[in-house]
Amino acid sequence: MDFELNYKYLDSESHRGIDGPHRNKETDLTYKRELQINLENLLTQDYYNIAELISILGLQEKQANKAFRKLLRVNGISREEVIRRLMGGRLY
Repeated sequence: MDFELNYKYLDSESHRGIDGPHRNKETDLTYKRELQINLENLLTQDYYNIAELISILGLQEKQANKAFRKLLRVNGISREEVIRRLMGGRLY
């Protein structure tokens, strides 16, 4: 998903080199865990509505609606569901 926290700026060697996330599973998992921790620190409430997620994460409205509309409940979307969705369906 396209939002600022999901970007990690690396030089070409760090990105595609032997120790880069494309070739090194440990590096890949380290970057994923780092993103998850950042999301956990940023999202502190138990539930969120789509407008709050747009504001907090800087998502585009269309993108947020598409990603979260099926998860929306009466009291909002749970923090864990939001993080899981932003992490591609998995927690690390």
